[in-house]
Amino acid sequence: MQDFAESIRVAFHLVVSADADLLEIIGLSLRVSLSALVVACLIGLPLGALLAIRRFPGRGVALVVVNSLMGLPPVVVGLIAYLSLSRAGPLGWLELLYTPTAMIIAQTVLVAPIVAALSRQLLEDLHKEYAEQFRSLCVPQRTAIAALIWDGRYSLLTVALAGFGRAIAEVGAVIIVGGNIDHLTRVMTTAIALETSKGDLPLALALGMVLLVIALVVNALVMALRTTAERYAYA
Repeated sequence: MQDFAESIRVAFHLVVSADADLLEIIGLSLRVSLSALVVACLIGLPLGALLAIRRFPGRGVALVVVNSLMGLPPVVVGLIAYLSLSRAGPLGWLELLYTPTAMIIAQTVLVAPIVAALSRQLLEDLHKEYAEQFRSLCVPQRTAIAALIWDGRYSLLTVALAGFGRAIAEVGAVIIVGGNIDHLTRVMTTAIALETSKGDLPLALALGMVLLVIALVVNALVMALRTTAERYAYA
């Protein structure tokens, strides 16, 4: 019990004193996850909007595929990314394996379907309200998509935050393609797993505290954005 209490005390000291190694790991985690989120939104939002508005043969199959991809096992994504980026893989010539870029790619594959599926549902509900007006004004599809995204911007931000929460908590895929290399590809989740297995609880606990704070901040932002969206809707 005393050892555990001491570990917590040291963990608090690492956080309060802004330990250099701790900050490095946190910084890389945020950089990788935010980069993956931006790319995932650039892919997922237009795809979600297209599925929400356009009716085409095979749309039902596309919806099933996108919704199914939301539950992709991270280790499977990591394995596929590893095989693609390895020297024997089709993208081996890029030499991205065991780099932050490889981790961004893996997280993007995991987050993009979440953004696409959630934004599709949200924008489809919005489109039902405006569809008749769009038809009467002969609004081009591209303009309609832009209008829906703008009108649902607050709700779409909650979608993006959900994607960020998924990315920042990921461990399976990033440890496969990143390798958890110190000072290069070590992020919070992989560091927690490594330090716990080594018995170095203070650093693991410090990183866990930071992850919990990030989770609380993300949830608080989601609630604030939902409140803002509701006020905007009834304004």
